[in-house]
Amino acid sequence: MKRSFSRFLLRLFGWKVVATVPDFPKSVICVAPHTSNWDFILGKLAYTALGRQAGFLMKKEWFFFPLGYLFRWMGGVPVSRDRRTDLVEQLAERYRSSERFSIAVTPEATRKRNANWKRGFYYIAQAANVPIVLAFIDYKDKRIGLEKVFTPTGDIDADMRSIKEYYKKFHARHPENFTADEE
Repeated sequence: MKRSFSRFLLRLFGWKVVATVPDFPKSVICVAPHTSNWDFILGKLAYTALGRQAGFLMKKEWFFFPLGYLFRWMGGVPVSRDRRTDLVEQLAERYRSSERFSIAVTPEATRKRNANWKRGFYYIAQAANVPIVLAFIDYKDKRIGLEKVFTPTGDIDADMRSIKEYYKKFHARHPENFTADEE
């Protein structure tokens, strides 16, 4: 029911979902560009339309009553950005103890223009020894996709340049707020 309803809604609004990567039992899903709250809705609909499940990281300020219950039910994990926590190790442990677990992360960590992408998704994938699925939302072509798998090499600077290069071809809802250029 959820799957067909999600497909229906996306088709109704002209969106196409493309997935050429397997449904890994465990992965970190890197999602960009991220310039609008609509990205979350479209991404969640697309993943559901594919019959896949993934949690997501979101700043803890969004987990107020009653939204907090809804976001947790949907797989949300609140992130405190004002203090350092061992979120990488907590999530790596969750991967180790779960048969299936995937989590979506927006490396820009904001809907505003930010060349300084956060690297947590990379560290989580490395610590949990899981692949990074590069997911995109392209507003120009109305496509949402999972078309590339990235395996960390250990050279984080080179890997981040490569990941950012991949995302340069996609069009954000608010293009002025997206950059995949280096800092």
